[in-house]
Amino acid sequence: MIDVHIHVVPPNLPGTGSLAPLLKSAPDVVAGELRRQMQTTGVTHAFAMGEWDAGPDDPLGVNRTLAIASMVPGLKAIGVADPTKTGDDHFGRCEEVLREGRVVALKCYLAYLYYEPAHPNYRRYYELAARYRVPVMFHTGDTFSPLAKLKYAHPLGVDEVAVDHPDTRFVMCHAGNPWMSDCAEVVYKNMNVWADLSGLIVGDDAAFVSAESRDTAADLAHDIARAIKYSERPNRFLYGTDWPLAPMPAYRDFVRTAVPETFHELVFEENAHLLYRLR
Repeated sequence: MIDVHIHVVPPNLPGTGSLAPLLKSAPDVVAGELRRQMQTTGVTHAFAMGEWDAGPDDPLGVNRTLAIASMVPGLKAIGVADPTKTGDDHFGRCEEVLREGRVVALKCYLAYLYYEPAHPNYRRYYELAARYRVPVMFHTGDTFSPLAKLKYAHPLGVDEVAVDHPDTRFVMCHAGNPWMSDCAEVVYKNMNVWADLSGLIVGDDAAFVSAESRDTAADLAHDIARAIKYSERPNRFLYGTDWPLAPMPAYRDFVRTAVPETFHELVFEENAHLLYRLR
């Protein structure tokens, strides 16, 4: 099982805080809890976001993530594409990180940062991603910050860059929720677009068993099944949790009920294995 979307460090984005108290803990504490969650759930690989604006010596914000990855077998880093940085020196340092294979993807924090996918400041990241054959992941849909601006995170914005950058592969995180039908249309239309199913429910174990959460899970399961059916692309949906915003075992069980069983192997492992070129 491959979890394509987790956090091991605070993202350092406007209005988000640390996301979860655990992420303020020492690296070995975070690593220990992540190892336990992965072993309990059967996750063999997990991809963790970096942090925004980490400084010139860390152009993609992955140094702290990589330090934790050294303690967690199967953990890999996702670099942050920062549209506020436009200098040649910055992109030279970014390319060095990609050349060394230190990241498996780049992440664009739409809505948290007020840049749409087609903004010119993202173009060089897309070109680097195509050159080094790593996907670009977008935050789409609802946010974790009152300072975010939702218009930047609508899934339809991804259609434009998918057309203009056909050699780059893109992932819409959170399946664009609550605009999951729009996400499905973008996946259906564009052969270089995927969607992950992370962060659709957040909370502790109790949140997954309350009556209100059961109703929410049922509604989301209907939306997920409909999106997969409409898109006709079960090979373009990816499993992710957004851990530690949700416990891995409970989230796995939720996705198992939401995704038609015939597609479990694709969604939980095969699609990610191919997209992220795991050896």
